[in-house]
Amino acid sequence: MLSPFHQRLIDHLATLGIDKAVLAETIDDAVMTHTPWTARLIGARLLDAKTLAMAIGQLLSMAVYDVDKLPHAPLTDIIDDKLMARYRVLPLAKDGTMLQLGMSDPTDTDAINAIRFHTHLHITAVLVEEDKLSRWLDKLAIGADASFGELGIDEHSTDGIDSTDDGVLDEPMVRFVNKLLIDAVRLGASDIHFEPYEHSYRIRYRIDGVMSLANTPPKSHANKIATRLKVMAKLDIAERRKPQDGRIKFRLSDHQSVDFRVSTLPTLFGEKIVLRMLDSAQTLIGLDALGMTDKQKQHFVDALAKPQGMILITGPTGSGKTISLYTALGLLNRGDNNILTAEDPVEINLDGINQVNINPKAGFDFADVLAAFLRQDPDVIMIGEIRDSATAEIAVKSAQTGHLVLSTLHTNSSSATITRLHSMGVPSFHLASGISLIIAQRLARRLCDDCKRPITMPTSALIEAGFGDSDIANTTVLYEPVGCHRCRDGYRGRVGIFEMMPISPTIRKLILEQADSSAIDDANAQAGNPSLRQAGIAKVIAGLTDLSEMHRVTSQ
Repeated sequence: MLSPFHQRLIDHLATLGIDKAVLAETIDDAVMTHTPWTARLIGARLLDAKTLAMAIGQLLSMAVYDVDKLPHAPLTDIIDDKLMARYRVLPLAKDGTMLQLGMSDPTDTDAINAIRFHTHLHITAVLVEEDKLSRWLDKLAIGADASFGELGIDEHSTDGIDSTDDGVLDEPMVRFVNKLLIDAVRLGASDIHFEPYEHSYRIRYRIDGVMSLANTPPKSHANKIATRLKVMAKLDIAERRKPQDGRIKFRLSDHQSVDFRVSTLPTLFGEKIVLRMLDSAQTLIGLDALGMTDKQKQHFVDALAKPQGMILITGPTGSGKTISLYTALGLLNRGDNNILTAEDPVEINLDGINQVNINPKAGFDFADVLAAFLRQDPDVIMIGEIRDSATAEIAVKSAQTGHLVLSTLHTNSSSATITRLHSMGVPSFHLASGISLIIAQRLARRLCDDCKRPITMPTSALIEAGFGDSDIANTTVLYEPVGCHRCRDGYRGRVGIFEMMPISPTIRKLILEQADSSAIDDANAQAGNPSLRQAGIAKVIAGLTDLSEMHRVTSQ
């Protein structure tokens, strides 16, 4: 039986062009089966969460609150996660005996009365969007549902529990940190940031290249969290004035573990700690999974098949250069060649490849390692990054003397790589004869296939976004992110965007003439190799990502 409010809402939504009979049937079915009708409407894709919330707000004269802008974590000490999930509510703020409760259905008096009974507080309903409410409830459930076994802790022992800086065994802190690491793995985070401030403490995950809030523990726990992480990484817990680097091997189960690279940094209000996840399952992927076009894959394979030459992969931090490098090493690791790598540090152990950690503090940097490599009868040399002129010069010369060299550089485009190496003092004739392929790349967030929504855009907007005539002709539909229970924010995973520059005779001639970047870009385009922006537009047309995400990563 539909309530009078439901009838009013159906009439209102019908003015937006949504079928009244379908709305009534969907809401009635949700009510009869005791499932959230707001979630059912969105799940049926009758409308998006924002439109629904605005319609509810208009009928109830309520503003829609953006729960993602909540300045602190939900008040889980007032309502536990099971109660929140059962009644689909989020405790936002408390003022005396008044509790503000985030709800996608503020007319749910059963939920309001239940929370009032459990908390003995007066309740004020706050209207929030259903998709954002779901994401927060999912996030809180993930953190709260981890069992002792999942945390790698024996419920009946204290093995692995270490003293905190006040000398007391703190088992809850051990479980808290373990839970954070497990959540990071489950959510696919690449980094975990532990950030102390003057009056607060914040923990964030980087997921698909974007930072998101994970937890806000009390500031008083900052030292205990830092101590626990440093113990796990075998760092000096007494040293708080200097940066330290370490590594954590974290056991998820008897058959699965994950490594984290740990970096500490003394800041004004305590030690900031960053954990980088080193997951071979995410790094060791096949060539087809990178996201290159067939033509780009062929350029890559052709360059890898040459007995000598240099392949350079460029882009900012977090653009997927390491994944591309390790993919290349996987293709080359056939057992009939000698492969050596110099890395800072070695991220993934590869059987059959000789990997070396550089140690600048001990006077063993990339240039020193390269010089040693040349006395080791190498076929393939991988250098984690070219940072200085000495490394650049040795690397390019190695590529001219019978070795296949792979490395990375922090530049924004393929042509800018030539300019950067020139500025490092590498002569043009060495660059022209030594480099065989330059790859500029980015990682864009991939639209969730379960909830992405088609949109139409005027031709003028496409032209402004950089679409050419052929792009516009090939554009039938574009998509935008929505957000659902599987993705939370409209994106799931990432897709690579690549700009390939094979060093053709024409480009080799331009390098020798020290032509500017624009001339080299033009020559590469005339050879049929799209720029990063053009490659990004192709991903948008294919429905893999959206315009705003493409702009975000290709504008770097």
